[in-house]
Amino acid sequence: MTVLSPPRSRPALIEAFTAPKGFGDQTLRDRRVDAIELLGGIPDPSVLPTAELAEATARVLARPGASSLQYSRTEGIPGLREWIAAREGVDVARVLVTNGGFHGLALAVQAVLERGDLVAVDNPVFPLFLRGLELADARVLPIRVGAEGLDIDELAARLREGARPAAVYTVPEFHNPSQSSLPTARRRELVALAEKYGFVVFADDPYRELRFRGEPESLTPFHDSDHVIHVNTFTKTLGPGLRLGWIVLPPRLVPDAVALRSRQDSHSSTFVQAVIAELLTSDAELFDRVLGRARALYRSRAHALADALEAEAPGAFEVTVPDGGLFLWPRVNDDAIDADRLAADASAEGVEYQRGAFFPSGPGTDADRHLRLAYGDTDEERLREAARRLGRAVARQR
Repeated sequence: MTVLSPPRSRPALIEAFTAPKGFGDQTLRDRRVDAIELLGGIPDPSVLPTAELAEATARVLARPGASSLQYSRTEGIPGLREWIAAREGVDVARVLVTNGGFHGLALAVQAVLERGDLVAVDNPVFPLFLRGLELADARVLPIRVGAEGLDIDELAARLREGARPAAVYTVPEFHNPSQSSLPTARRRELVALAEKYGFVVFADDPYRELRFRGEPESLTPFHDSDHVIHVNTFTKTLGPGLRLGWIVLPPRLVPDAVALRSRQDSHSSTFVQAVIAELLTSDAELFDRVLGRARALYRSRAHALADALEAEAPGAFEVTVPDGGLFLWPRVNDDAIDADRLAADASAEGVEYQRGAFFPSGPGTDADRHLRLAYGDTDEERLREAARRLGRAVARQR
């Protein structure tokens, strides 16, 4: 009789992983069939360049040699990297193409962090980044996010007190969930702290191109420093299904990131890269036209939802319409309204949203009094209906 060895236990890294949780899990319950879901930062299909993508795909496949169906460089194909470098204003050698923004963050984590390192993070935070930190079994130092993004003064105070993070993670423009943006002057202060204390900034910037009011903050402080990894993606602009993004690395980290990537999936899809490069380079104005349509649509939806909330639940919420992005972050003004019950009553009325209590990385925020309402893929009629349903949920407690 052959005796087989028992199976090995799961690797320690896998054992450390928490159960996967999506943004909707805290509000999952038996939903009405006509529920309106304001849960995810999803671009509207009407502003994605589907026809142009089809034409670009046909042109790529018609080329002799079928090079788009072959292997390519770990860093990404030259045409796409050159377009990204010109858009970002950096040397093309610093650009590494990724499978979307979260992949870029995972590469940053693995390229920079040792196991058990301390990482300062937004509070409230984009929760999926905390999942990414499990790759390094990292410890978390929450830093408050306010009306001007990451609180640089609080970070500086923690550093003076002796905290020594290996990295600082923040969403600098249209922060998820608060929608605040880090001013250019504050970016310079953050970079100065990074250079003084030796940490790396992970600047996660997927919403930057969706500004529909005001002037964008400068990327120069990030790109002029060898202590910043700037992460971006086509997810919110051309479509999340493409799974295509990029990171801009300091020159000193490029060899490490490329070596790491070459030991994982080698490179992003040559075919998808070739199609996007064809799309963007065959018409120099196409990307900005796509953005123009998207910005106008999201501006209109943000204002429609904010106005409807005030009309349907007067005085119940403090709402600031952001200058861009895909979310509202209203605060429940009335202290008599229980936020947990409001979420349950709203679900019973047929509207689902992400509760702010899902986002804190530590104590000291009022996120539990907030709602994150996504308007990207919901038309204005349904947004107004969602506000009516929220108004009825509020009325149950008044």
